[in-house]
Amino acid sequence: MKQLGFIICVLACASASMRAQDIVVQRLQGEVAVRHGVTEVWTHVAVGDVLRPDDTMKTGKKGTAVLTAPLRSNGAVKRITLPPEVIVDLSDVRELSQEELMLKLTMERVRASSYQWKNDDLHIPNAAVVHGSDQSGAASLTDNDPQSGTLQWNGARVLYDNGFYSTCALKSMELFRLYPAIGVKFENRLMAAEALEKASLHGEALSEYTAMLQMEGVTSTQQATVKERIAELRKQ
Repeated sequence: MKQLGFIICVLACASASMRAQDIVVQRLQGEVAVRHGVTEVWTHVAVGDVLRPDDTMKTGKKGTAVLTAPLRSNGAVKRITLPPEVIVDLSDVRELSQEELMLKLTMERVRASSYQWKNDDLHIPNAAVVHGSDQSGAASLTDNDPQSGTLQWNGARVLYDNGFYSTCALKSMELFRLYPAIGVKFENRLMAAEALEKASLHGEALSEYTAMLQMEGVTSTQQATVKERIAELRKQ
């Protein structure tokens, strides 16, 4: 698809021009591991290790970690605590410009639309879709390792709690696509919508809030919460 190819090209150029941001391990407790780049091997991590944006960290049931990362906006150092049972892509521990966010969000929507079209064309039965069904490789991950989705969602919550709203929103959309069961939970959708709102994408947040009113099993209290958010957004 020409649109997807153009977006990938723009993002690649933007990434190449960015200054690499080192992330330093300040404290560890319990089971904590790191995965470097595209490898599938989790390895030991130690206090003082310098990690790169293409690394991924995972904590176990009793594992915690404290990281420091520089903020691009003002050069300050951000202290981030990883609680037990999370997976965090360190490429998400950063701020995005509005342009970067919109480009990445558009690419995620293209992916979701492409997977939806592919699955519909193949007549895949019982495809529970929130932001688009999954593709072949990701489908096996969803079916065989649902715990990975849960750990990644916990990581998205870490992003939200530390003010990385843009990357939290993007990660949420990705996980809704890869793990449809995550996207049918009201509290998960609410966090994603709030992340979009806090990232100043009010139109996108409004669309998410509106879609939530159509979810099955939404209680009257939950509907009231969403309607209140919609009303506040429309005032802005």
